[in-house]
Amino acid sequence: MANRLHQLVDLLIAALIAGTSVVLWGLVVPPAVALWIATLFAAMYYFSRNPWGTPKGEAFNEFIDDLYDRYLP
Repeated sequence: MANRLHQLVDLLIAALIAGTSVVLWGLVVPPAVALWIATLFAAMYYFSRNPWGTPKGEAFNEFIDDLYDRYLP
């Protein structure tokens, strides 16, 4: 059950990333391009949880997992 809750939170964070990206990128590029970029950012977060390719990706993901374990049932 906890794993499903973690996945749900990952989806919600990805949705926030997508929504914010659409709004911000929509100010400087056409809407279709903004939607494509936002989808890319959200997918990068959701599927890898290392969205910006940091060399410390494993540590980043462990930090997120620790937060989930601390605050989610």
